[in-house]
Amino acid sequence: MDIIKSLLAELEQEAATTRKMLSRIPNDKYDWQPHPKSMTIMQLSNHIAELPGWVSMALTTDELDFSKMDYKPAGIKDTSGVLELFDKSFASGKAELEKASLSQLDEPWVLRNGDFIISESTKGETIRMAYCQTVHHRAQLGVFLRLLDVPIPGSYGPSADEDSSVYKA
Repeated sequence: MDIIKSLLAELEQEAATTRKMLSRIPNDKYDWQPHPKSMTIMQLSNHIAELPGWVSMALTTDELDFSKMDYKPAGIKDTSGVLELFDKSFASGKAELEKASLSQLDEPWVLRNGDFIISESTKGETIRMAYCQTVHHRAQLGVFLRLLDVPIPGSYGPSADEDSSVYKA
């Protein structure tokens, strides 16, 4: 299978699962956090919603230098707004990946803070890292929602909150 087709299929699969998880956030819980060292649901959900845009960033830039940017979190505190941000990020990432070339995936990409190099990888590896970050933070959100007694959607099969009989032969 062509690696770009594989990355597109994975992007779409993870996007469907991520969208289900984001859609479960109660609008009155965006300021909630399980621990003072944890992100709030607003911070976490906004970050998750932005992550598909890292695909675009990886393919259209050679680096992200935190020292040269003035990052402003979206600050969205309602589910429809988070889903809108997610859908825009997903569309952007998918569009860039659809027009990417195999050779582009081998080009270097650097994550840095000024002179401090956080990571050096290829653009293809950066895309995979964005996917891994999505899964990681989506799992965090699942724990947050579980602690709030919000039913969790299944990711790669049913969750404890879903009828698992549909998965049985």
